[in-house]
Amino acid sequence: MAALRKSSRIDVGFSVRLRVAGFLRTLRDNGFRVGLAESRDVLKIVADAGMDRPSSVKPALKALLCSRRSDWDAFDDLFDAFWLGRGVKTRTTVNASRSALQKNMLNASPQRGGTSPDDGLASDVERSSSGQDSDEAELKGKREGASRFDNLAHTDFRKIADPDAIAEANALAERLARTMRARITRRDRKSQRGRQIDLRRTIRASLQTGGVPLDLIRRRPHNRPLRLVVLLDASGSMSLYTAVFVRFVHGILDHFLEADAFLFHTQLVHVSDALREKDAGRALDRLGLMAQGVGGGTKIGESLATFNRWHAARVIHSRTCVMILSDGYDTGEPEHLKREMAALRRRCKRIVWLNPMIGWEGYEPSARGMAAALPYVDLFAPAHTLDSLAALEPYLARI
Repeated sequence: MAALRKSSRIDVGFSVRLRVAGFLRTLRDNGFRVGLAESRDVLKIVADAGMDRPSSVKPALKALLCSRRSDWDAFDDLFDAFWLGRGVKTRTTVNASRSALQKNMLNASPQRGGTSPDDGLASDVERSSSGQDSDEAELKGKREGASRFDNLAHTDFRKIADPDAIAEANALAERLARTMRARITRRDRKSQRGRQIDLRRTIRASLQTGGVPLDLIRRRPHNRPLRLVVLLDASGSMSLYTAVFVRFVHGILDHFLEADAFLFHTQLVHVSDALREKDAGRALDRLGLMAQGVGGGTKIGESLATFNRWHAARVIHSRTCVMILSDGYDTGEPEHLKREMAALRRRCKRIVWLNPMIGWEGYEPSARGMAAALPYVDLFAPAHTLDSLAALEPYLARI
């Protein structure tokens, strides 16, 4: 039996096995349903064709590992990023190193316990699927991963001090923004000629005919051209929140033409081009070069005046929501801020003001700037945790 098990193993070399393990881990991190059976088949393909030219096995791996349309659409980018080092358009984990996977929490599903990203496939192929110890370790890892995710989602950003936790919160904020963007802009509506069947409405309608779906209700995409303009306060009083907010805005702007971003402190800076960089690190580098004076005082009224005079006509239309992320502390005159907020309110459809201090115990919007701006704000909401940012989605979806 031992000789039979040894002969059934696929020998492709230890280094190749590790590389394949990293690639399959990357696919799982991005939602692919890849298990032990697929892992063995991938090793067989690699053993026959080799990985000297990764592009030669790409079609075979794509046919094997893609079980859904979303997998098929994302596979080329993931494959090119991992094997050829090319850029990708969506969230990916492009390497399987331990440090990268520990710091990258873009996937909401918890990590499996008991295995390392580097040797995942090597141990998976040899492990018995009925092992009780491995099952218990996997369940424990899932519970720990979910608990860590929940803790970060409920924790105030200013209380996150560990560098790894800060990196995870930043990544989660960007992933949250991309998910919100996709849900808000990809709405379906009822249609008799749509390509997709609306299963929920079809089942509901079948109740009138005893559960027999005589009429199929279809749906088609409903374009909702909501435009989002973000004004981000980067003053010193917001320093504990700025990094997470920048990653959140980066996720909104990534491949989303109906959005613009501005950063303000003592002056206003248009940062949309910088934040549309696919790589978040490069985006932050460009942003640092553009935003001189970050961490100083705040002149919200003057910044809004600059926006209203030089940018509003270009970036605002009748279905625009202006989102201001600021604590409301303004060193200028409240009357100036009040006038500019009134002018902004006449131009756009909604003004959303996200203030991280709302989540603080005993906070009241008593600052002169915040009090002057509130009459023109449609939604005044907290933004101190990931949960509070996620709560914004239903409101935006109704606009």
